[in-house]
Amino acid sequence: MKQVVTFGEIMMRLSPPLQNRLSQASSLDITYGGGDANVAAGLAYLGVPAAHAGCFPDNAVGQAAAQHFRGHGVDMQHCVFRGQRLGLYFLEVGASLRASRIVYDRYDSAFANLQPEWFNWDEVFRNAQWLHWTGITPAISATAAQATREAIAAARRLGLTVSADVNYRRNLWQYGQRAQDVMPELVAGCDLVVCTEGDAEDLFGIKAAPDTDNSFVSMSEQLIARFPQIRTVIATRRDTRSASHERIQGLAFSGGEYHETEFFDINPVVDRIGGGDSFISGFIYGQLTYATVQRALTFAVAASALKHTIPGDINLVTPAEVEHIVAGNTTGRLLR
Repeated sequence: MKQVVTFGEIMMRLSPPLQNRLSQASSLDITYGGGDANVAAGLAYLGVPAAHAGCFPDNAVGQAAAQHFRGHGVDMQHCVFRGQRLGLYFLEVGASLRASRIVYDRYDSAFANLQPEWFNWDEVFRNAQWLHWTGITPAISATAAQATREAIAAARRLGLTVSADVNYRRNLWQYGQRAQDVMPELVAGCDLVVCTEGDAEDLFGIKAAPDTDNSFVSMSEQLIARFPQIRTVIATRRDTRSASHERIQGLAFSGGEYHETEFFDINPVVDRIGGGDSFISGFIYGQLTYATVQRALTFAVAASALKHTIPGDINLVTPAEVEHIVAGNTTGRLLR
């Protein structure tokens, strides 16, 4: 099987032990993650060859971040080591009625200062079948946006499938270009997108028809009409009961047909960071493995539900473990 390649920034995650607040912390636990790279690592655990392209500082911290993903089975040979700074984020893990909170410290990172010519996409995609990116990547800097544009163009030329989680984060767009001006051209090159009704309205001005019975279908139909390359639109629906209790459902619109899953109940939530990335890696795995969109969607949501029970950014699960949940085994009974 050929590789799925992801492109984006990896950051260091710093969290107080247990569920302490930052004001209580005398030490911080370290891990690494990034929306795109988390997808690659999740796929590697599912048995799909995965590679990541990105830029790290040329120092011990950058090497540690890259090695973290190598240790999870991701091919990191196409990463560049230049610059001086790895982006950071600080996570307070919430509980019950206290929400989790993230503080970013990512300004002037090595990835933000990358140059598009550092990446030879023909070489990166030499053994690839799929490119995945997120809307975070072009939000970081003008050069990151240009590199994303060139990656998508090369992937299209070489016949790869292209997917994106549009993931609109308005506070990231600080370099003088608007997401509404940059993202449409990039999304136009995608076969599969993860997009909610809110992101579709914010990024593309697409609103569900006021008289519709299904706002997701209405949005998806308009998105595909605007960007005809898109074949499938997927998303999750969340019913958040508290920071410790989440219910999630998968939605998909593909080939003119609507699909949804049952809600998966997650209580308690251990760590929801990476839950969306796990949904995407699960769906990509499902598209490569199963014959129907419904089957892929159910697998994807089950994978995401399991990620909520695992500390860290990466979904450390096998296909058999996900299939166990798909089969309805959700009691958490001891396996031996």
